[in-house]
Amino acid sequence: MSGRRTEGVGESVHENTSERTGAGRGTDPGADAGAPEAIARDTVTDYWSTAVSRIRPGEILLRGYPVEQLIGRVTFAEQIWLLLRGDLPTPAQGRLLEAALVAAVDHGPQAPSIAAARMAATCGVGLNSAVATGAGLLGDVHGGAGQQCMEVLARITGGEDARAIVAEYRERRAYLPGFGHRFHPRDPRRDPLLALVAEAVDSGEVPGRALAAGLALEEALAEGRSRPVPMNIDGATAIIYAELGFPPGLGRGLFVLSRSVGILAHAWEETETGTRIKGPLPRPLLAGYHGPEPRDVER
Repeated sequence: MSGRRTEGVGESVHENTSERTGAGRGTDPGADAGAPEAIARDTVTDYWSTAVSRIRPGEILLRGYPVEQLIGRVTFAEQIWLLLRGDLPTPAQGRLLEAALVAAVDHGPQAPSIAAARMAATCGVGLNSAVATGAGLLGDVHGGAGQQCMEVLARITGGEDARAIVAEYRERRAYLPGFGHRFHPRDPRRDPLLALVAEAVDSGEVPGRALAAGLALEEALAEGRSRPVPMNIDGATAIIYAELGFPPGLGRGLFVLSRSVGILAHAWEETETGTRIKGPLPRPLLAGYHGPEPRDVER
């Protein structure tokens, strides 16, 4: 490949060394020392080097497996595990991951992420942007409790006392992530998810340390209260992801992945209605106002 500039394209990756240095023409090789060095091919191809996939003409390898061998043989949850972890899960691991993903998929338009996606869908931004709007709201307060709960569970499995951690949060008047729910007295997703984890512990598929830590926190939270504060979806899925060996950061990523399906469904449903510019309040209603009464500009 020559070093000539192609109009509208710019310099080629490799320059012709003899042209650049004057080699073979009796010139001093050091005379052109300030010129850019030729970029090695591997430097370019390794810029985005990845262990996740290899894509070539006629070939798609996902963590080493040909995609045609995965199609029809693995579930979507198993495919997620494969891409994130590097190999296929055991059947028990795949079932637990799938259960957590199914459980967190939706929580209705009262969830800000769902409501925002539905509003965006009425603004002509397209389905992809509506989904991105909803997913973009899944932050530390709405969507991050699972990751935060996994971090607390890790403190207990690392040797800290559950009661001491509960006391710490109470002293700070802070919410303990993964417990209590503003909508459900008892989250209906808690019991079936924890039952699946307990079965996996009994069969030796997972160690059970995160489950024990979560139950210890729940027990400590209930002490001295007339009404218990049961675990919510964030706590239950945090236990599953911790038992399966996912780091806390990926715990949040998996929640976002799961909830994005619900966001997509709501955004599409709203799109199908044909409604335009649907705001946060029904049209006959106006937002409250607590500013000054009408007044004149006296200038």
